[in-house]
Amino acid sequence: MNPFRAAVVQAGSVLFDTQRSLDKLADLTADAARQGAKLVVFPEAFIGGYPKGLDFGARLGMRSAEGRDDFRRYFDGAIAADGPEAARIAAAARANAVTLVAGVIERCGGTLYCTTLTYDANGEYLGKHRKLMPTALERLVWGFGDGSTLPVFDTPLGKLGSVICWENYMPLLRTAMYAKGIELYCAPTVDDRESWLPTMRMIAMEGRCFVLSACQYLMPGDYPEPYAHHLGGKNEAVIRGGSCIIGPLGDVLVPPSFDGERIAVAEIDPGQIARGKYDLDVVGHYARPDIFQLIVDERKKDPVIRKS
Repeated sequence: MNPFRAAVVQAGSVLFDTQRSLDKLADLTADAARQGAKLVVFPEAFIGGYPKGLDFGARLGMRSAEGRDDFRRYFDGAIAADGPEAARIAAAARANAVTLVAGVIERCGGTLYCTTLTYDANGEYLGKHRKLMPTALERLVWGFGDGSTLPVFDTPLGKLGSVICWENYMPLLRTAMYAKGIELYCAPTVDDRESWLPTMRMIAMEGRCFVLSACQYLMPGDYPEPYAHHLGGKNEAVIRGGSCIIGPLGDVLVPPSFDGERIAVAEIDPGQIARGKYDLDVVGHYARPDIFQLIVDERKKDPVIRKS
């Protein structure tokens, strides 16, 4: 495969306004394409939002009426994977001839999921990944994905998949992705800590793959007025970015920036993957299946099964 350009988008949602977030996604995708990007990765929860600081009125054994209404508003901003909002994401991929990975809050029945939707350069839907393990208070507002949404897509750019935010600290999940031959490891996140870059470098070196991590950037002024009090009146970034792109030998192709919204682009040379696998393939010549084996259950787990 020939080298190509890939972009990570560091930008924030328009909180509680899905249509404006979709407009922003379309504009940013076009901007990335103008910079030559053939792959564009958006942050976790870019469509639907990550309202950092909200507690949804929860205490142990207690929920408030105000918190339930906050959840109702959040629920209303989520999208269906096969709905009209998702069609707009597909249209952005098609209009700009890019492979597009978008972090969304997915609504399915009465449950929300933190999800990535992936589209090819023709705007065709390739599939989704639902976050397996929401972290801390996220578990109050998001459901848990199952093994049926752990895809690695065979695209003209390479084998591409997504692992969201702190899922990247699940070693067995990473191993499952390596076993599927992932080459373009997308890591949408809202983790803006200094420790995120070394985590991404370790994963790139461990998997001998390119890691593309896109993080949101949100200021207190980006929150609707009723929610400003949750942030304590600070004039610092609520989510400060840190998006990066790492090569298969741990080289930092795009270093993190914490100065605002941006689109960062890097040249991806697929030949670097084979050069890296030369001395480390953790699911191949560097594995010890006589000692360690991983079993992955990829069956869809429905709570109700109808039999006739």
